[in-house]
Amino acid sequence: MLHRVLRWFGAGTSLRRQLLLWLLLPQLVLWLGGALFTFKLAERYANQAVDASLSQASRALARQVKPMGTGLLIDFPRAAQDVLEADPADKLLYTVSSPPGEFILGNRQLPLPQSVPEHPRLGEPYYYDSQVANPQSGSTDRLRVAALYLHYGDVDGEDKGRTMLVQVARSSANREELARRLLTDMVLPLSLLMVLMTMIVAAGIRAGLAPIARLRSLVEGRKPNDLRPIELHVAPQELRTLAHAINELLEAVQSNVQAQRRFISDAAHQLRTPLAGLKSQTELALKEAAELPGEPALQERLQRVHESASRSAHLVNQLLTLARTEPESQGAQSRVKLDLARLAREVTAELVPRALQAGVDLGFEGADASDGATPLWVHGVPLLLKEALVNVIDNALRYAGRGATVTVQASGDADRAWLSIRDNGPGVTPGSEGRLFERFYRATLSGNGCGLGLAIVKEIVERHGGRVSATPVQPQGLQLDLILPLAP
Repeated sequence: MLHRVLRWFGAGTSLRRQLLLWLLLPQLVLWLGGALFTFKLAERYANQAVDASLSQASRALARQVKPMGTGLLIDFPRAAQDVLEADPADKLLYTVSSPPGEFILGNRQLPLPQSVPEHPRLGEPYYYDSQVANPQSGSTDRLRVAALYLHYGDVDGEDKGRTMLVQVARSSANREELARRLLTDMVLPLSLLMVLMTMIVAAGIRAGLAPIARLRSLVEGRKPNDLRPIELHVAPQELRTLAHAINELLEAVQSNVQAQRRFISDAAHQLRTPLAGLKSQTELALKEAAELPGEPALQERLQRVHESASRSAHLVNQLLTLARTEPESQGAQSRVKLDLARLAREVTAELVPRALQAGVDLGFEGADASDGATPLWVHGVPLLLKEALVNVIDNALRYAGRGATVTVQASGDADRAWLSIRDNGPGVTPGSEGRLFERFYRATLSGNGCGLGLAIVKEIVERHGGRVSATPVQPQGLQLDLILPLAP
């Protein structure tokens, strides 16, 4: 049973519970041992007290039986007998026999001692526990008995015929009650002391583990991209070592993340120039190939090269944008209070030429602040919010298809600003709406996207404390919602 308790406390439990267990378990064992020792000690003292009274009573009773010639003179008045038997709760039983076992005076119920040697020591009482039937209650009473062997006359004491046995007994109930009272008087303060010690130990454990709780709060309360070192100056030496090890790990992780970010940024910057040159050269080659009759295969190959270059250039631009959305990059850009509805209107207007080129009807719904509408004030980085709007509208223009309609709508409620971009294009496969904002996920293989546009939108919106969602439109189409908190 104890093994199961220890295994239950040790498996998957808190350090505080384990410390409390291992500190209180020895106390509990010591308390049980102390209680047992106290009970035995109390029982011993109670026996000594009872045995002393029985010895005194047996000697007093023996003095009332006096030798006279070859017989005995019993001088035991009725008053003395009434005194011995006065207390019914602690009635004193006595028997005088000579030779031992031959009843002379007292109660016939007292049994003879069983563990007395064949030639007992005279004048020295023997003590033993016995039982006697109680005719009134029909039960058996436990007794503590003192047996005193005496000899009388001038005959050798070893002569059993001249030996007198005086037995005096008391009920064990009073002795046990005395032992229980002694136990209670000793164990109760010990129990209170143990409870007080438990409270002190629990408080000490709580105070001792407070730095661990603080370290846990410092780690749990951090965002995944927060790699600042942990400050734990007042912690014990063991926790300082742990915090130092965690700080070294955070520093190594931060160094690796910065190295990867610098690599992506540098590689994207380095790729922009040759890709731009490649696009220009393929455009010139396409124009020259168009003037050459009978070269359709060459024109097709050049067109594929041009599309690949355009797609690569778009991917590089998206990677640069993704790098700018990182928290470290945003730290260098100040946030301002801006009207999100006005920004959406301006971005939509800028993208109208691209929509006309793609054969898509692009429009904006929402009252302007100049017409008396309430502005949708938000705190944010204008460049990043504009990039998010451009990406989400451009995504709709790319995949809605010719002849489709794309509508940008701005609205708000008590504490949020809503931007909805809705199209009536083919939409996406049912159930895949939640994956649209994953990096490099493409819901369709058509177009020259790279699967980063909506992931960038999600990063930017979440960095501004908002959220994004995608919802199918009936009978067909898709609606993307950008939800940002309003500025107070």
